[in-house]
Amino acid sequence: MSKKSDKRPFHLKQFSLFHHRSSMKVGTDSLLLGIWTPINESERILDVGTGCGILALLMAARSNALIHAVELDEVSWAEAQDNFTNANFSKRLTAIHNDFNHYADTTSQKYDLIVSNPPYFINDMRSTEMARSNARHGDSLNYVQLCTGVTNLLKKNGRFCLVLPYDESKSFIAIAKNNGLNLNRKLIIFPKRGLQPNRINLELSFKSSSEVISDIFVIREETNQFSKQYIRFFRDYLLGLDS
Repeated sequence: MSKKSDKRPFHLKQFSLFHHRSSMKVGTDSLLLGIWTPINESERILDVGTGCGILALLMAARSNALIHAVELDEVSWAEAQDNFTNANFSKRLTAIHNDFNHYADTTSQKYDLIVSNPPYFINDMRSTEMARSNARHGDSLNYVQLCTGVTNLLKKNGRFCLVLPYDESKSFIAIAKNNGLNLNRKLIIFPKRGLQPNRINLELSFKSSSEVISDIFVIREETNQFSKQYIRFFRDYLLGLDS
């Protein structure tokens, strides 16, 4: 087992985890996706590019499902493995050190739900060091490969949920469509009221919907305080939002 970080863990009401070694830290993107994603009757869930394991841990906290988490980066995988071992629901969590393309081509597993905060995007909320690391991941996983892998692993009635930079979503939806994945639901995310959206959560499946369910989420008000919507949404998970 890898050596634990001496930095403080990130605490949620359901669990705590370290995220200092991983290339994918705990952030609003993953937290929002992990709570927004419907669990339904999912028995098997896959997290693609788990980083420190935050999405997989949220899936475990919200369900009784068996969860597999694939991670290419060895340091991130080791940290996720440590975090899984320390969780109350550790028996339902498995960290897999593998390239997603290879895993999708070789595993016989099928999943009710696949989630991902794709690690290959460079965005303004990540450090320069993370951006360099994530850019390297882009050499091994792109939109087409992600959608191809998901279609190989998803059950007939399964769902695929992910978070993307808002400006990337149209091209991704078109590629997903070409791979038989249809958009059913989306959440447009605004970092601050009055600004343009910068993120979007998508839910896709093999089922074609006549109408896409669309909602919006505002993180902060113009005063820079968290919105009432944010507080209501995260109150059951994040510390310090009870008042």
